[in-house]
Amino acid sequence: KMSEGDIQRKGTTRRFSDYTVFQGLIHMVEVPTSTEADVKQQTIEVLTSIERMLNEAGSNKSRILNATIYLIDVERDYVAMNEVWDEWVPEGTAPARACVEVSRLANKGYKVEIALVAAKI
Repeated sequence: KMSEGDIQRKGTTRRFSDYTVFQGLIHMVEVPTSTEADVKQQTIEVLTSIERMLNEAGSNKSRILNATIYLIDVERDYVAMNEVWDEWVPEGTAPARACVEVSRLANKGYKVEIALVAAKI
């Protein structure tokens, strides 16, 4: 029988956790640290933070199973975001991935947000 104790949470606030871990899977959503930067810089910020949290949770970027990338302007930002993404993801370890355009993210300055699930090592 599962209990609340089976779920690990890190950086938990009233609204969200930085990440959660359940049955060997790490769930996280990350946003940029800057609101004025272009999508390329914001993607670097998001992926840097994701990599740090994955390492902290006992995983790494080669263990990402699924990623959903939210952009506010796919036509303008898709190529630049992918340049950063392609450089960051280790060859041969690309996860299942969706990229969707949304009308707005939680902060008006955000151009990208990434949600993912990764396997622990």
